Amino acid sequence: MTKILYLKSSPRGDASYSTRVADHAIAELRQAHPGAETVERDLGREKPFHIDADYLKALGTPEGERNGEARARVAHADALIDELLAADTVVISVAMINFAIPSTLKSWIDQVARAGRTFRYDEKGQPHGLATGKRVILVQAHGGRYCNTQAQSIDFVTPYLRHMLGFMGMTDVEVVHVEGTIFGEEVAEKAVIAGIERARGHASVRHAA
Repeated sequence: MTKILYLKSSPRGDASYSTRVADHAIAELRQAHPGAETVERDLGREKPFHIDADYLKALGTPEGERNGEARARVAHADALIDELLAADTVVISVAMINFAIPSTLKSWIDQVARAGRTFRYDEKGQPHGLATGKRVILVQAHGGRYCNTQAQSIDFVTPYLRHMLGFMGMTDVEVVHVEGTIFGEEVAEKAVIAGIERARGHASVRHAA
């Protein structure tokens, strides 16, 4: 059975442009894979915890010696990792905030990027991703226009996500950009419609192949 992991990260909920477009990619994937199991996490609402000293201490403490709170936090991170490793396709909707990703998505990455689970280092110190064999569709909404413009150099969303996903072994990454959403409602809606068509195309092409 195909397994899909859908991560939403915008703080704007259902009003988010990236979420609206990603929802259509999910619908297309479900149509292409009837019976697919989908795990959905709205990080904007769940607000995953940030890495702190207590969590790092919990990771370094043997399971039997952890207190209740430490066990709960590690168990939550373990569940996130398990969801990622089990997925065949990962869809991430992300809104650019101050040129980078939302802190909630960064917190998710910090919890799933764990040595021995999603990556390892060899004897020469070279990293090897362990979350391999997955397809990733990124839906990224930008208020301005960054693709193929001078502003592309200050888009820290795309390169960071490509790097971290690749670091964990996910190199099959397709990106759907939704740009210019700050230039008025009409422009934003056109960008969403164009993004939906691209997202549907990305989701259906692989199935057709």
